[in-house]
Amino acid sequence: MIAAAPGPDLDTALLRSFVVLADERHFGRTAERLNVSQPALSKRIRRLEELVGGTLLRRRYRDVRLTEAGRALLERAPVLLRDTERAIELSRGVARGEAGRLRIGFGVATIARLLPDVLLRFRRLLPRVQIEMRDMSSLGQAEALRRGEIDVGFVRHPLGDPDVESVPILRERLAAAVPPRSAWNDREGLRSLAAEPFVVCSRSVSASYYDHVMALCRTAGFAARVVAEISDLFSLLQLVRAGVGVALVPSAAAAVRVPGVLLKEVDHSAAAWRIDLARRKREHAPLVDAFVRVAREISSERSREARAPRRRSS
Repeated sequence: MIAAAPGPDLDTALLRSFVVLADERHFGRTAERLNVSQPALSKRIRRLEELVGGTLLRRRYRDVRLTEAGRALLERAPVLLRDTERAIELSRGVARGEAGRLRIGFGVATIARLLPDVLLRFRRLLPRVQIEMRDMSSLGQAEALRRGEIDVGFVRHPLGDPDVESVPILRERLAAAVPPRSAWNDREGLRSLAAEPFVVCSRSVSASYYDHVMALCRTAGFAARVVAEISDLFSLLQLVRAGVGVALVPSAAAAVRVPGVLLKEVDHSAAAWRIDLARRKREHAPLVDAFVRVAREISSERSREARAPRRRSS
């Protein structure tokens, strides 16, 4: 009996011919169904028997009968054909940018402001794509792009990596997160928090965020007194809520909605930064092209909405 699938040199046309013949049990009907001549069909079956190393069927006067080896092959042949067809169809979909796997790096600003809408539209357009998400710092994303661990990422501009190319996708700015009773003064802005303790995300988690916070405080005329460094935004806001200190966070943190934490606008140009959509340079990747296209569409729509004059309610 046949103990394993046919070898790698098996032509699927041979296997398909055998399956149809096993179904029809007649060479003439099988040849007609496959749209080939009977001699060509016989040649395919002989070639398949050569590959197997034994007889697969016995020809009789009015029909054919499978041998034990033929019955063993027939048990697996339909599965092999289906798997082959699915693999080919999947490969075609990947080549067209309609299927496959897309690995995306992101940070808190994009997950709150842009990424959910991009993913919703992208999934509607390409439902066969498997998406994997990784929360990473900008430098971590650049390294992951170089190593081929992610395909596209939302990074802080400028990244300064020669192996990565990027397009602008979003603008964000730091806001002050304070408890209801704090030293915050709208007229003085960030300067009013000069004497307050600060809590920040660790520099090991995001060097660009940490450096931005320190630089913005210096621009306001003071050095931030850091009393706690943590690893994620939600915990940071919880420390603000508990009165441990104040913080500077992306304005997108408003979506987290932590009770007892107020976000105050920092009216300074140094509070703003740009977020880019990054990918490996000179890489032909249809799925990445499609994702970038959808992200830019959503970003453009958001920009037009922001510029449109608001109607007064009657």
